Amino acid sequence: MRDPVGAPASWLARAIRDGRLSSEEVVRAHLEHIGAVNPRLNAIVWVTNESAIRQAKAADRHLAKRGFEPPPLHGVPFTAKDIFDTAGVATTAGLRKLKDNVPDKDATVIARMRSAGAILLGKSNCPPGGSGGQSWNPLHGGTRNPYDLTRSPGASSSGEAAIIAAAGSPLGIGSDSGGSIRVPAHYCGIAALKPTTGWVPSTGAYGLAGGLMDPRSQVGPMARFVNDLALVLPLLVGPDGVDSAVIPMPPRRRRPKLHGLKVAWYAEDGMVQSTKPTVAALQAAVHALSQAGCRCTEARPPGLDEAREVTLGYWGQVRMTHERLIVKWDGFRTRLLEFMASFDLILTPVAADAAPLYRAKIPTVDQYSYTIPYSLGGNPAVVVRAGTSPEGLPIGVQVVARNWRDYAALAAAGSIEKQLGGWQPASLGA
Repeated sequence: MRDPVGAPASWLARAIRDGRLSSEEVVRAHLEHIGAVNPRLNAIVWVTNESAIRQAKAADRHLAKRGFEPPPLHGVPFTAKDIFDTAGVATTAGLRKLKDNVPDKDATVIARMRSAGAILLGKSNCPPGGSGGQSWNPLHGGTRNPYDLTRSPGASSSGEAAIIAAAGSPLGIGSDSGGSIRVPAHYCGIAALKPTTGWVPSTGAYGLAGGLMDPRSQVGPMARFVNDLALVLPLLVGPDGVDSAVIPMPPRRRRPKLHGLKVAWYAEDGMVQSTKPTVAALQAAVHALSQAGCRCTEARPPGLDEAREVTLGYWGQVRMTHERLIVKWDGFRTRLLEFMASFDLILTPVAADAAPLYRAKIPTVDQYSYTIPYSLGGNPAVVVRAGTSPEGLPIGVQVVARNWRDYAALAAAGSIEKQLGGWQPASLGA
């Protein structure tokens, strides 16, 4: 029997449904593994031991009932960034002022995961307020990278990426405003998706205003395997009657064929120079997509420097009137739309280098230089591991698609994963 720790979520769901494993076995195995690796990682700040085991036993009892139709994630464990409200479990967002905050209601995405049968194992560490370029916060401290404890796991979905990479959780829920799902996924060698803007509600997530106030910030799934992202995405999407930015766009569950898709790729954005190992990983991914029948062309969208300026203005680091900000933002989005009229996908680095040293002083805008344009554009973007640095650190690539073509990005990322190997066990999690 395959070890449930490190197994894909989709395999766990089938094994529980078919009776090869019980949910209690799976949940206990992951809780034990979290207990083994978390003291060194500090990735999980709240663990739901008793309630998770109780829910797993209940899931097993339900499965034994005649005629019971299990939901897609029945009995499968997951974790969530500590910005999402979780009924009966603390939500602190790394802030001392929230240290005693215990919500009585789930965030929309947490409720949807539970409705799909998933069982919450715990909450993961993040920067103060759930945003920023460092994993450290004054309430829980900092998270380390499972491939090298002297390295950063990225931010701001720091703990989520680290615990998934270390096999403590098969699935997670994170958030991304400028790269906060994608950069940690790259540094920790896992797969992750920032969905198209307007598809997943952010209701009940601390610091995410939702609606028209914050169109950059999106909620999305994180996992070790691309197929698990595709499994979770349709469970999260759609209006909840609260987040006014979310529209009723039905998911296209069938992935498109890659043969003939037009892919633009670039290794340099003209602002932050990529390292040789980063370029090599990107070129390997280009070759993988070419082998899958894609038509790959080296080309870069115009105005990437303007996307950087808009982001600095949005962050308040560059003086800019609200009107000028919106005009420049709309101008960039228009140019990106015009560029993507000629391409189905864009393939880029996620960041210029592999994981930096823990708490290294790197400007946040430089860490997110390759991801922020597609936050402003609202595009779906998938990260998947495509290489390894000379130090043994993961290197990911970013696959960007046209809006509402999330499954095209997932299909391309899945092909890269299949050909190049994807996630590899971290020594800490072995």
